[in-house]
Amino acid sequence: MKNFSAISKFILLGLSTDRHIQAILFVLFLLIYLLTLTGNFLMLLVIRADSHLHTPMYFFLKQLSFLDLCHSSVTVPKMLQNLLYESKTIFVQGCLAQAFFVFATGGTEACLLAVMAYDRYVAISSPLLYAQVMSNQLCVRLVWGSWCLAFVDALINILLAANLNFCEGQTIPHFSCELSSLFPLSCSETSINFILLLCSSVLHFFGTFIMIVSSYARIVSTIMSITSTSSRSKAFSTCSSHLATVIFFYGSGFISYLLPTSGSPLEIIFSLQYSVITPMLNPLIYSLQNKEVKAAMGRMFRKYFHPLM
Repeated sequence: MKNFSAISKFILLGLSTDRHIQAILFVLFLLIYLLTLTGNFLMLLVIRADSHLHTPMYFFLKQLSFLDLCHSSVTVPKMLQNLLYESKTIFVQGCLAQAFFVFATGGTEACLLAVMAYDRYVAISSPLLYAQVMSNQLCVRLVWGSWCLAFVDALINILLAANLNFCEGQTIPHFSCELSSLFPLSCSETSINFILLLCSSVLHFFGTFIMIVSSYARIVSTIMSITSTSSRSKAFSTCSSHLATVIFFYGSGFISYLLPTSGSPLEIIFSLQYSVITPMLNPLIYSLQNKEVKAAMGRMFRKYFHPLM
């Protein structure tokens, strides 16, 4: 079989075919996307502007905010376009590009959350050596390693998927393109693609999840050895925001990827949670539960806005 696709476009069925419901969903997800942009840009600005937040923990948080901006911007603008216009097509090349960036940003975030769990473990178990262990060089290497590992893995999967022939079935029962939703549309043999995607998912999601669980097991063990109740509470509070982010990310991500790609309402709901809602919630979680971030926002507000009042 020749290496070409008999079709040039796919149809993304999206969330609803009812025009009135589409209008409501457009306004809803536009507001969510604007909140996502505002919250994550504000987090980036606060961490950059306030010297009190120039620590490894907030360096990783800045990377997480940037990743959330990227991850939501990969899928939401196209989803909003499909809700607004009657034509819901996407070029095959555009679909593969979207699937690549969804895979790459999601894989990078999984690695980064594992790095942040290790950072919390070092901060709690070895507070006196924290600055020495989590040096600037190590933090930069861990972030670059997360990006490189995810992008190389995504590139290998997409290059293999680009050789598939999509010659029957143009409809994707989803609001975005993901690799798992493309395989049923191909008339080529996809067993190798599926095995590679499965191995990549095990590496990025199950592998990093095991690393996070291992870090938190050590964190709990260290905290339980602390005799002071106030010190225990303070140690737990430093992990609460990260733990909430992990629950949202992995909870919705696992369920979304474990469900069959049938376009069922349950699958779409968890996909929305994973790719749309979680990037909006992360800056809220870290700003509402973190006293240092709230104090930094207060200082920035007084510095830039108080003289105008």
